[in-house]
Amino acid sequence: MENTPTSTPFTNAVSSPSPGQPRGPMTPPLYPSPGPPPTTFTPQAHRPPNQTPSSAGSVGSHFSTPPGPPVFSSPIRPSLPYHATPSPPQPPPIFSTGSGSLPTSSPAHFMNGSTELPLHYPAGSDDSGPDSPYVLFSAHKVLKRKKTANVPSLGFGAVVSPGLEIASGLEIIERDPYSCQNCGAYSNLYCEVLIGSGKWQCVICKTLNSSEGSYICNSKAELLSWPELATSAVDYVSGNRRPGFVPVPEARSTSPVFLLIDECLDEVHLTHLQGSLHAFVDSLPPTTRVGIIIYGRTISVYDFSEGSVVSADTVPGDNSPSQDLLKPLIYGTGLYLSPMHASLPVAHSIFSSLRPYKLNEPEVSRDRCLGAAVEVALGLVRGPTAEISRGIIRRSGGNCRIVVCAGGPCTYGPGSVPASVNHPNYAYLEKNSIKYMEKLGQEARRYGAVVDLLCAGNCPVRVPVLQPLAKSSGGVLILHDDFGEAFGVNLQRAAARASGSNGLFEIRCSDDILVTQVIGPGEEAAPDSHETFKNDNSFYIQMHSVEETQSFAISMETKGDIKNDFVYFQFSVRYSTSYQSDVTRVISVRLPTVDSVSAYLSSVNDDVAAVLIAKRTVLRASTSVEAANMRYQIDERVKDIAYKFGSQMPKSKMHQFPKELQSLPELLFHLRRGPLLGGIIGHEDERSVLRNLFLNASFDLSLRMVGPRCLMHREGGTFEELPAYDLAMQSNAAVVLDHGTDIFIWLGAELAAQDGKSAATLAACKTLAEELSETRFPAPRILSFKEGSSQARYFVSRLIPAHKDPTYEQEARFPQLKTLSQEQRSRLKSSFLHFDDYSFCEWMRSLKLAPPEPS
Repeated sequence: MENTPTSTPFTNAVSSPSPGQPRGPMTPPLYPSPGPPPTTFTPQAHRPPNQTPSSAGSVGSHFSTPPGPPVFSSPIRPSLPYHATPSPPQPPPIFSTGSGSLPTSSPAHFMNGSTELPLHYPAGSDDSGPDSPYVLFSAHKVLKRKKTANVPSLGFGAVVSPGLEIASGLEIIERDPYSCQNCGAYSNLYCEVLIGSGKWQCVICKTLNSSEGSYICNSKAELLSWPELATSAVDYVSGNRRPGFVPVPEARSTSPVFLLIDECLDEVHLTHLQGSLHAFVDSLPPTTRVGIIIYGRTISVYDFSEGSVVSADTVPGDNSPSQDLLKPLIYGTGLYLSPMHASLPVAHSIFSSLRPYKLNEPEVSRDRCLGAAVEVALGLVRGPTAEISRGIIRRSGGNCRIVVCAGGPCTYGPGSVPASVNHPNYAYLEKNSIKYMEKLGQEARRYGAVVDLLCAGNCPVRVPVLQPLAKSSGGVLILHDDFGEAFGVNLQRAAARASGSNGLFEIRCSDDILVTQVIGPGEEAAPDSHETFKNDNSFYIQMHSVEETQSFAISMETKGDIKNDFVYFQFSVRYSTSYQSDVTRVISVRLPTVDSVSAYLSSVNDDVAAVLIAKRTVLRASTSVEAANMRYQIDERVKDIAYKFGSQMPKSKMHQFPKELQSLPELLFHLRRGPLLGGIIGHEDERSVLRNLFLNASFDLSLRMVGPRCLMHREGGTFEELPAYDLAMQSNAAVVLDHGTDIFIWLGAELAAQDGKSAATLAACKTLAEELSETRFPAPRILSFKEGSSQARYFVSRLIPAHKDPTYEQEARFPQLKTLSQEQRSRLKSSFLHFDDYSFCEWMRSLKLAPPEPS
């Protein structure tokens, strides 16, 4: 296993682990929504069997799951919603630890009375787990030989989305799970069960455990009546079990929302922001409680207790608010969180009353006490609030979202930085501000509050300072061009996305498997945050939030040659819902082991492999210099895969890339030249935000951010999926390019000249773009432009310049080209400007590799 850097992967600081609650039968964690910036975990050395284990792992820390596309006609490369693929080596986490060997438990000899009973698999030999949307492995099989299995350039791992479908839920069991007394693993469909005594054997450590008589039955078939013995993923619910209580769908409930609004905006930005705020409150369910705070040099907290009258209490923003200052707000008669059905007109009045900034100060120099404003909001979240005096009992804190609408940096009060980066003490003051924001985010998480920072405009917001606040609390920082449509959509989705709190993510594997690194939205769990077991070698991660739009990238190795026919994996997440019920989600997977390298390569899923490689690579690319080094490492990685798994071509020094990994090198080529590592994005703050989002993002969004999806409009309103090559830029066509955080619509010059047809085509393309990103968070920018326009460069730069390849290669990799007439092909060829950028085939040949043949 590689050593990993101890510095944070991005400009944001790494939050220290917050102590969790000791694990009872079910300690909950929080989950659903795009979380904080990415985190990396590297497991600590495992102790010998006779030592008490503590949590292992480290963090180095972010989105949403796009909906299915509309109808496509004869796609050339159909996209699969979920796949499993190999993961890359070379971990770049925040904390690095050594790795040791996991203790091996000898299987127990099972007796029931005086007669030994046979063991049974209640679910037969069903190994469909790898195709589960919750766990996507890099391969459906595991190589038995350690030397071949642990080739670092390809690697092995999984993308796990523990909060996926948290709103709709899984099979629900209203009791605590049965766990192994030796290692802590949960009973599952792969456990062998003694039907005479009801005892079950743990698949991880082979210990025999009691089910308290629950699993006693007359036949193996009866075991399928227990959901955990019949399905690979289940939710256990405990805590709030009042009559009629629905435990999981309520996760998308009406959590309170505090809006913190920057009052230092120019008129144009303010007008757009007001439109987005009006639309936001109109979109909320009537029971959602909303609070409104305006900040600048002072903080205005709006009071909804006066009915239709708008009033606000003012707090100075030069220092952190003291308890004496907050007492009138906390214990007074004011109502600062009010349901929309009672306060919608008042909210509209507040937004309409906002006025543009009048003083003659540059945007970056205007006084904004953002830190103090978040502290005031947290004081109100902690409570007690006016609701207690009205007979409603609620615990201190609770699931709450604090959404900051910022147009510039924090330049006043706690956490502030000088307006100019040329200030002589800027570096020192920035360091102090980062520490303050990280601590403030941890404080928010302690009280169940998530802080989202939605920034817009042309003013630099000092991303390195604000990112720790979002990361530590479990929120997200997003940059927008303005406060218009995309900002408004993200504002609505930020408040509505499903989430849980107090999340604890656990990873357990067979003794043959070693977890080497985890990248995702969390940090190493403190030893007192979970129960420990005698031989517990699991990997514990304290999650900042539990959300649908997040995932963990887990890298693994084999510890030695595997002798068993199967290896087992169990992933579980424990979290609390907004109704204070505790949910434990358990996902169990079994993979077969093989000796054949060819069988292993055939089971590899290129998409998952590319995402795992990309996350490990991007984590180490926190600066432009490091990004250049990572591009070189991608070259070396692709060469090593070809040398280890490919073959040398006859009478040539070139190696043939393995045919089983057909799309992997092209996806890595997109990664190499795209915005995550390439030079498409100009400002380092933008790259930092994009990388943080990518490292915590869901599998679907991560895949789109690595390799764009290209769809060409066809007659009848259908779309054909094509390779993302510049050969798609045909003058009589319209093309939609989905690159995760951006969706581009390109209209050819011939089509654009036909007013009626181009308008209908553009409308169809915009509808498709909206459908592709319907549930994605953050919502992508949707940009449309015509061939030859200046903005078209954003589109062209993300396509592979395949026009440089010979005709036979173009036709092989882009078959749609064969449908064009000779005249159309001549016009297409003459429309390209020639640059020095490699095409995919040229790049492979520069590495002395032959690209895999297209299918």
